Amino acid sequence: MVLLGTPTPESTKLYAMTVNQGDPSWAGALAGAALGLPAYHITEPEIKEQIDPATYQAEVGIVEMVLDVEEIARAASETRSS
Repeated sequence: MVLLGTPTPESTKLYAMTVNQGDPSWAGALAGAALGLPAYHITEPEIKEQIDPATYQAEVGIVEMVLDVEEIARAASETRSS
């Protein structure tokens, strides 16, 4: 499993695809190397609920307010589904 802290849905999808299916740009070390690792974002509910609330708030809370959490979660989930 890979835990991402990416700031946009697009970057989430790119990194999630890279660790799951291999580098989609065919430019990096993982070009054609499908590792099959599921990627989750730190803000996804199933991850967030496993972290101490005070720690989560201190480390992620402020940033979470400016992220498009729903779209980022959708991007990560879509990559896990494919």
